[in-house]
Amino acid sequence: MHPSHRTRVRRRDDTADGMSGGAKHVATVEARDEVAPDIALITLRLPDPAPTPPPGSHLDVIVRLAAGSDTRSYSLVDLGHDDGLLRIAVRRQRDGRGGSVWMHSLKPGDELEVTDTVDEFPLNPGAAPSVLLAAGIGITPVLGLARALRARGSAYRILYAGRSRDSMAFTAELESSHPGLVTLAESARGGRVSPADVVAGVPQDGVLYLCGPMGLLRDVRQAWQQEERPPADLRFETFGTSGNHPARPYRVTVPRLGVTVEVPVGTSMLDALEDAGVEIMYDCLRGECGLCRVRILETDGTVDHRDVFLSPRQRAEGRQMCACVSRVAGPGVTIDC
Repeated sequence: MHPSHRTRVRRRDDTADGMSGGAKHVATVEARDEVAPDIALITLRLPDPAPTPPPGSHLDVIVRLAAGSDTRSYSLVDLGHDDGLLRIAVRRQRDGRGGSVWMHSLKPGDELEVTDTVDEFPLNPGAAPSVLLAAGIGITPVLGLARALRARGSAYRILYAGRSRDSMAFTAELESSHPGLVTLAESARGGRVSPADVVAGVPQDGVLYLCGPMGLLRDVRQAWQQEERPPADLRFETFGTSGNHPARPYRVTVPRLGVTVEVPVGTSMLDALEDAGVEIMYDCLRGECGLCRVRILETDGTVDHRDVFLSPRQRAEGRQMCACVSRVAGPGVTIDC
């Protein structure tokens, strides 16, 4: 989520079940539809009809994993319905921690715990010209943002990046609702997103909305800063924490506390340390806020920075890393926290 909108400092034990706050509800799966390969559109019914949430909102869901329960955030999909139902789209991550696989196992009639909807990716006030950039499953919040911009009468256009049209969800809905305003960048056909070109194409008084992987956000932010654009006019939401190296187990040592733990694939350094009794402050769990930064004392391997908080200079210095998302490609790392 956009870091300026997440301010509450919390630890993993804030609540008994890990929920990040807000009223809890038991939702029933109304329908589950495949909208693209490995992407499921899950329709949820609450005990009372849900009011239409603001565009860009998301829902926190309790997922059931082999090691216990955890919380996942999913952007709400706005397809123009006003029926009191909530819709989320989930991409199955076969090498993830298991939350998306569990979500894909749901069927009509199943129940799950959710919180109130949360609005942390809002539109800027006014009618500034806008560019909406989505990559992969990042299209989910963009659907609602684009619908709201059209209702405002704002000038806008949509750039949607993915592997190929048949692997990209909601292309038909986008093109029918926003004729002539949607550009698909299909990597299988040679389409590529150039962060510098995207930023250059945003009017000087315009706003860029971005939802995609952290690597794309990192590059776009760098281009935005190089153009000396106002920081507030880059609005973003991230998903995923893919890095430059395949995830593999590694060891983290905290000499001051006499602690050494293994960090397996599918577990973050933050989780592994807290499971060993090491308390670390954190907030976003997405590599955006920087609260979980730890100081690197020694590295046996390469730090795979998967955050968007540290600057390129800080990464190059190799003195710190964000424990919630970043990993080590190598045997281990020694830190202080």
